[in-house]
Amino acid sequence: MSKKSQTKKQERLQQLSLFGKDLVRRCAAHCELCNASSVPLSVFEIEPVPNEPVLEHCLMICELCEQNVVKPKRMQANHWRCLSNTIWSEVRAAKVTAIVILTYLADREPWAQEYLEQAYLDDEEQAWVDEWQLK
Repeated sequence: MSKKSQTKKQERLQQLSLFGKDLVRRCAAHCELCNASSVPLSVFEIEPVPNEPVLEHCLMICELCEQNVVKPKRMQANHWRCLSNTIWSEVRAAKVTAIVILTYLADREPWAQEYLEQAYLDDEEQAWVDEWQLK
């Protein structure tokens, strides 16, 4: 990584850290995807990542969730059974992320398809889901 890109990454992380208090308050010390508590949480930006950090595109998630989202080919499918609750989250970023993950899993996990059939997205949420596919 070049010094310039490393500096840019550091600046981005500093900007994201400004959301820390709001995110911690919102998540009540629970992972916003799997609801795990008593685990370290970190700020995770949801695709598509805007040019400037936006609170609404951020989640507080645990390491296991982050690893599964960042490296979907190594995804632990059963970990995501918890998304039956997350698809109803009032936090749009969590809801959208849940739908993206379930869509990724739906071809090989019948329960994921069942969860998707129960979910409801408004037009804005659906547009967000359409912009972000796990690969």
